[in-house]
Amino acid sequence: MWSKEDLKELEKRNISISEIEKQIEIFKRGFKHTTLVRPATINDGIIKFNSFEENKYLKKYEESIKNKSVIKFVPASGAATRMFKEFYEFINSDSSNIEEFKNLKNFFANIEKLPFYEMLLNIVDIKQEIEKNNYKKILQKILSPEGLNYGNLPKALIPVHKYQNEIRTPFEEHLVEGVLYSKINNKVKIHFTVQEEHLHDFKKIEEEKLKKYEEKYNVLFEIEYSTQMPCTDTIAVDINNQPLRENNKLVFRPGGHGALLKNLNNINEDIIFIKNIDNVCPDKLKQDTEKYKKILCGFLLEIIEKIFEFQKKFDNGIIEMEGIISFFKNYFHLEVRPKTNEEVKELLFRPVRVCGMVKNVGQPGGGPFWALDSKKNISLQIVEMSQINTNDPKQKEILVNSTHFNPVDIVCCIKNYKGEKYDLSKFVDYETYFITEKTKDGIPLKALELPGLWNGSMAFWNTIFIDVPITTFNPIKTIFDILKENHLQ
Repeated sequence: MWSKEDLKELEKRNISISEIEKQIEIFKRGFKHTTLVRPATINDGIIKFNSFEENKYLKKYEESIKNKSVIKFVPASGAATRMFKEFYEFINSDSSNIEEFKNLKNFFANIEKLPFYEMLLNIVDIKQEIEKNNYKKILQKILSPEGLNYGNLPKALIPVHKYQNEIRTPFEEHLVEGVLYSKINNKVKIHFTVQEEHLHDFKKIEEEKLKKYEEKYNVLFEIEYSTQMPCTDTIAVDINNQPLRENNKLVFRPGGHGALLKNLNNINEDIIFIKNIDNVCPDKLKQDTEKYKKILCGFLLEIIEKIFEFQKKFDNGIIEMEGIISFFKNYFHLEVRPKTNEEVKELLFRPVRVCGMVKNVGQPGGGPFWALDSKKNISLQIVEMSQINTNDPKQKEILVNSTHFNPVDIVCCIKNYKGEKYDLSKFVDYETYFITEKTKDGIPLKALELPGLWNGSMAFWNTIFIDVPITTFNPIKTIFDILKENHLQ
């Protein structure tokens, strides 16, 4: 089945034949939906702190964080193409009437509010082109290499906020935000995952801007980059589940954000903040972001102290069974009663994550649920829409009754009490692969996405969900989002 060329390609990517054969079996077996049991809600899987508790965990953060190594982990490999989807649709359409494109009409009505408006003015006479109804020309100047080239940049490097004396990209906003809660001894460490072809662009803006922010905030930044590893690419198959080839070479596709588990697995800090590149707010809204990041972290610090005590006693032959049962019930909302020492060890020696959850206001994407995992246990999980069988009336009803949305606001610890790092690949639910149908050069194919980074890849972590205000969630999914009130200064 495998040619010499196939074997060479697999060796180059550091992918084993057994891994490829496992992926093909998944294609044959088909995609398994996650079974929802009920939505996670406040007092049933989601904790809502009162003001006393918030102050308690803020204090815990301030007291304990200084003794930890801290890093902010930002998945930033997303291309800006999706941000400008409606631009491309309009440019490629036969119509030149923006009345047919509701978002574009509003965009041009408010174009002067864009953070990059002055830069655009330098390359095109906006007023003149609007008077001539040459809207497509303006959009092309935003997207093309002959203009601002935003269509070819990563989302991280598109200007999104305008201040009195500067404009900032999401990359820069994450630097500023990192100062607020991940600063240790005046050092701020941030890890960005980027596409290989954009690494130069990131380093260029770092070279141009970093010194300015270091001087402004009196800190030293330590910026790390990593790219998605070739060994995380997955094989593509045809409609008969046979490996797809192009010019006799196997076709591989990126494995989705679950591929970043390997990048995360290389992090060695005590505390890791995880936040998406496109969830950034201007300075006027950073106060809530700072406050609740510290609260989440303070709660995590309290949790891991208690878990470390149990771990240490376990290694010394002491199992406080009632204490463990009570602890997991009070903090994790879990009714556990391990029967063997091995089950106790499995429960205690896991990565821990505390996840902020916001009220669902109609955003597409994943949410917090009680779900059945592949070990047939009911546990707290972040489940994506695509994992849910909405054709099943009961599953759809659970989805409809969900109250919260996952903004990817995570603080986690991936070490035990000895400071030894867990191998994160051992805590993945490998039943949660995604199968999608796509085309390549007009040929239909099936593609496989690895278990999502905060979905199946963290399925067997000890997980806690915390209610946080919607003001901490300021996504920029499309270019039109930056014209919303929360992104305007």
